[in-house]
Amino acid sequence: MPGSPENPILPLDHLALRGADHDDALVLREGVVSWKDLRTRVSRLAAWLSREVPEKGARVATWAAKGELTCLMPLAAARAGLVHVPVNPLLKHAQVAHILADSGAVLLIGTRARLDTLGAADVPEACRLLSEDEALATVAERGGEMPPSEADPDDLAAILYTSGSTGRPKGVMLSHANMWLGAESVADYLGLAADDRTLAVLPLSFDYGQNQLLSTWYAGGCVIPLDYLVPRDLMKAVERHAITTLAAVPPLWVQVCELDWPAETAAKLRRLTNSGGALTVDLVRRLRALFPQARLFPMYGLTEAFRSTYLDPELVDTHPTSMGKAIPHAEILVINDLGEIAQDGEEGELVHCGPLVAQGYWQDAERTAERYKPAPAASRYGGIAVWSGDRVRRGADGLLYFVGRRDAMIKSAGNRISPQEIEEAALATGLVAEAVALGVPDERLGQAVHLVVRAMPSSSDAVEELPRKLMQELPNFMQPKVIHWRDAMPIGPNGKLDRTGLAAEIMEPAA
Repeated sequence: MPGSPENPILPLDHLALRGADHDDALVLREGVVSWKDLRTRVSRLAAWLSREVPEKGARVATWAAKGELTCLMPLAAARAGLVHVPVNPLLKHAQVAHILADSGAVLLIGTRARLDTLGAADVPEACRLLSEDEALATVAERGGEMPPSEADPDDLAAILYTSGSTGRPKGVMLSHANMWLGAESVADYLGLAADDRTLAVLPLSFDYGQNQLLSTWYAGGCVIPLDYLVPRDLMKAVERHAITTLAAVPPLWVQVCELDWPAETAAKLRRLTNSGGALTVDLVRRLRALFPQARLFPMYGLTEAFRSTYLDPELVDTHPTSMGKAIPHAEILVINDLGEIAQDGEEGELVHCGPLVAQGYWQDAERTAERYKPAPAASRYGGIAVWSGDRVRRGADGLLYFVGRRDAMIKSAGNRISPQEIEEAALATGLVAEAVALGVPDERLGQAVHLVVRAMPSSSDAVEELPRKLMQELPNFMQPKVIHWRDAMPIGPNGKLDRTGLAAEIMEPAA
């Protein structure tokens, strides 16, 4: 059970104390950081942060590529008593402006080129901007250290912004305990050890990406962050750094399987972990053939509760479409439409209970109440549970199978995308009168973004101008793969745009 004397729940920054002094903890472009050096750097960064932002619980945001700042900040901010808000480096000024305003961040540390894209209207008056290089140089110059914190494990440690099916990104509040137990859970079921080396290719602004760091460090292992340009960079990194653990999302696995892997390079990998979308049967078989020595872990998760299930690698070949069973510290119930535990084979909603459940959405009581509700009576944990909105069924052997999503979320290349955010960006151009964004099944992306629009009568150049303006306002992963132009948009019985009808019309030829 979590919090036992043998495995106490500690403040998140105590992860910096896990490894042996002279072992590798982090490999940066500038060189290798030992565990002894990692402890010193976290301590110094925390001391500097506490001087810059003395108010406990204040939010500090980072907006930069993977490097010393983005890797150390989760621990350093926690030690300084601050709340870390990692911003996806792929986002553009409109999304960043929303996150800064919504979180109330008082400091944004980022790459100078990124900061220069922000206008005065994008940055709240109370938020200071500081370049990543300047921050790290100042930390090195001023010195000073800060001892490990004694924070309450229930204190807020991070706010991770994730898109909902409607509206702008919402901030999921994670406590020290949420993140500590998530690291412990994953390190446990993956079997991570001090000699493991994790290639961190996923964005550190995602819960899955953060856990690449935290679970590896929980085990005393080494993290090698990589911002790759092409999949071949990933293969080269596995060879160069003797990588044992690789986490990815299905579209990246597709690209990985298209490479010609030398047998000796492929054999270095001990485990492959997947989340952010289901693996197809074909992709499972290709991965198993390409990396026969590696254990493949299909997983299911949601930011609101971190991670929910994983499939035992021993069952992957015989049950390739299963989500598996609950991870350690999670209780997963399937609740039918009557509010009761579903029978074997009966479809129901996946409900996640236990200590991995986050603290809700930052300053959004209404949306928190929609997703975070009292746990079903049958729960052994009780308290508040995450009602996922995802429909699943449980087999007689206890294995879970995904059925479908209740909401309209678009999940493309491992990114959760709000249709409304794309629609608002299209309407804001003044070129279109109506817009509907849809996720259409796509072999490489999982879902591709399709945008259906009706042009403003006065917009004679809308067809040429809309893609250009969307490229300026939305990150690449939100860009529509196809824009469908309509003279009129279908209206449903409720008087609203008929999204279901549009989806059926577009997906039929795409199928």
